[in-house]
Amino acid sequence: MANLRRATGAGENDERLVGVRLDLTDSASIDEAAAAIGATVGAPFGLVHNAGISAAGMVEETPVDLWERMFATNIFGPVALTRALLPSMRAAGRGRIVLVSSESGVRGMPATAPYSAVKGALERWGESMAGEVTPFGIGVTILVTGTYDTDIITDAGTTDCRDFAGSYARHHRTMVKRGRYAMKIAARSPEKFAAGLTKALDSRAPFVRRPVGPDARMLLIANRFLPSVALHHMIRLMMGIPRFGALRDGRTRSD
Repeated sequence: MANLRRATGAGENDERLVGVRLDLTDSASIDEAAAAIGATVGAPFGLVHNAGISAAGMVEETPVDLWERMFATNIFGPVALTRALLPSMRAAGRGRIVLVSSESGVRGMPATAPYSAVKGALERWGESMAGEVTPFGIGVTILVTGTYDTDIITDAGTTDCRDFAGSYARHHRTMVKRGRYAMKIAARSPEKFAAGLTKALDSRAPFVRRPVGPDARMLLIANRFLPSVALHHMIRLMMGIPRFGALRDGRTRSD
């Protein structure tokens, strides 16, 4: 809250900024937060789902409990909170639900399978829900975000399951090198994302799926016009992943 107050210039008793405790992995916390929101503002005008965790590692390297935690935080918790708030939004006949997705929700990305899976699920949820709630005057927006310089892409927001001495060591070394370079040229400041979020909340369209950031925009265009096999090879080449069958003999090369 202190950071929010500094950023917005709100004073200690400013009624425009109210903090609500929320743990999306705790059903009791979700119920309490929904009750507090209802008591404070009634039906919320905007509901933005941006909470999430990430992970780095191949499917073989990421434990099942991490997948479960990923879906609990990024999907099950937001669904529960939305269900708790929808009755008041329906009664008010207005509101907008914004789901913050990712490039990983457009195409499954190597070494981030749990994150890609959960973002893909988030998008399908949003598409389904839009057909249900738009007749009540509630709009749904899916924001496909590009690369932004936030904790989600650092050690602070990512569980690292990569084994740099295992079978996928060659993959990891190449992707780390290329990923660092991509971050230098593509990462944008969080303030630029905030501008895209503001536009999303101001939208009056029933359902919108739009990119935020030039790299997300390019990926959506490519995903629309290129066949899946072409996109697979494009991503493989960009990340330096060996060609099909290159490691079939079970050996992992160090070069």
